[in-house]
Amino acid sequence: MFNGKRKAVTFSYDDGVIQDIKLIEILDRYNLKCTFNLNSGTLGNKGTLVRNNVTVPFDKVDAGKIEEIYRNHEVAVHTVNHPDLTQLSVDEIVYEVEQDREKLSELSGQQVIGMAYPGGTADSRVADIIRNRTNISYARTIKPTHSFEKQDNLLFFNPTVHGIREKLLFDLAEQFLNDTSQNELLFYIWGHAFEFDAYDLWDTFERFCKLISGHDDVFYGTNKEILL
Repeated sequence: MFNGKRKAVTFSYDDGVIQDIKLIEILDRYNLKCTFNLNSGTLGNKGTLVRNNVTVPFDKVDAGKIEEIYRNHEVAVHTVNHPDLTQLSVDEIVYEVEQDREKLSELSGQQVIGMAYPGGTADSRVADIIRNRTNISYARTIKPTHSFEKQDNLLFFNPTVHGIREKLLFDLAEQFLNDTSQNELLFYIWGHAFEFDAYDLWDTFERFCKLISGHDDVFYGTNKEILL
């Protein structure tokens, strides 16, 4: 059960970009909770990227504003520099994860114990190193399940759906809300806030939040609150 309820909804967004601020305004409006996965080595960096043939801002939040921006949500590890962890040595993996965790704990004022794999890239070796050599309690991939089933491997946790999949997102929401079985269901949405600029999805996301929120039989929590 999730805080005494059979169903739960959680969000997870990566990279610590300035679009997180607008995303949080929407989430807070509907009393929804999210985990934000940040790279401590790139905080404050400015830039752009091209996604969906659209050039969008890729500016990172400032280190000194993390506690204020994410005060209602969870801050989690995304490594210091966003490398492909499968290509690193044991010591390099431990550094990327633990240094990020310690710095983000300091900046956010939270006990940081969660993680999203940079680029979603991980394998059993990486997961075992994180399990045995770091203080991380759960880590998320980007491999969608398109289901709400319980998962036992928290160091290789797969989300339900990527938030840019508009039709699938709403189809899954209807399935989730209408379910009357006795099974425990977790609806886990992941993505990047800059994608709302690239795919013009801000209004769509707010419609989804309005649909999924406010149900008495659903617990709304951060990744940490739900998985642990």
